Amino acid sequence: MILKNIAGMLSPGGQGGRLSILIFHRVLTQPDPLFPDEPDVARFDEMMGWVSKWFQVLPLDKAITQLRAGTLPARAAAITFDDGYADNATNALPILKRHGMSATFFVATSFLNGGRMWNDTLIEAIRGCSAESLDLTEAGFGSFNLGSVADKRMAIERLLKAVKYLEPSKRNEAVALVQKAALVKLPDDLMMTSRQVLQLRNTGMQIGAHTCTHPILASLSEGEARTEITSSKCLLESLLDEPVSLFAYPNGKPNKDYLAKHAEMVRQAGFDAAVSTAAGVSSSATDVFQLPRFTPWDQTRLRYGIRLALNLRDVTPQIA
Repeated sequence: MILKNIAGMLSPGGQGGRLSILIFHRVLTQPDPLFPDEPDVARFDEMMGWVSKWFQVLPLDKAITQLRAGTLPARAAAITFDDGYADNATNALPILKRHGMSATFFVATSFLNGGRMWNDTLIEAIRGCSAESLDLTEAGFGSFNLGSVADKRMAIERLLKAVKYLEPSKRNEAVALVQKAALVKLPDDLMMTSRQVLQLRNTGMQIGAHTCTHPILASLSEGEARTEITSSKCLLESLLDEPVSLFAYPNGKPNKDYLAKHAEMVRQAGFDAAVSTAAGVSSSATDVFQLPRFTPWDQTRLRYGIRLALNLRDVTPQIA
């Protein structure tokens, strides 16, 4: 009750309304020692129980409309997922339905139906490698010890950091070299099928666009960036047979992963709003094409709630 009251004071309704948008990627079937902060079904269920008691969770499009109109309810929040992982449909959806919540799922369209994102290729190559060490000198990354979970976690962290901001073709080449060296058969069921996307929509969830190949837009030419933005919208609209009005920037850090010109491209493509990964909450002054998102990583109810409350103090206006 105390945390609910604090949220009510920091996030009043009406003209002074503030919208908290939570961001998730996966809901795992069981805990993953390589990614201990990624929620599994039990953890996600627990978090949604807390959120449902402290906030009024709205569909994102409705929340944005009310934010603009000055009619947002107190303690307003929305839930989002990025990328399009299959466990969004198999694990997250039943929990959301049980709590009576809606969420928006931002899908990178090129990975539907058996595709795999570059970071997952790298992660699963390291996870599945049976060798005690891996020599990636040919790829320019040196050698890595892989004898323990901690070693693999460190190797993944270092490789993701080294590869993430490479030009897309060079990034793909580097990831392919890691895969070749690891000698691992990689999964082809990490991402959703078209049928699962339709399932989410048909059960009351909202689908948004997240580009086709999940590039860092700031690394692309203007033509390439525009194609990524518009093509993802067209592909999803063709699948769903309805307009797709919301967009999420890949990686999403303003002035690093996307620029002001990309926010303008999103607007010109016909989207109504877009979300970033900048922390904070939205007010009526926030650019609706650069809405911030945040999710606490704390494990206890009290700390999780306090961090959400602290985030409510950070109102983010236009940021690029």
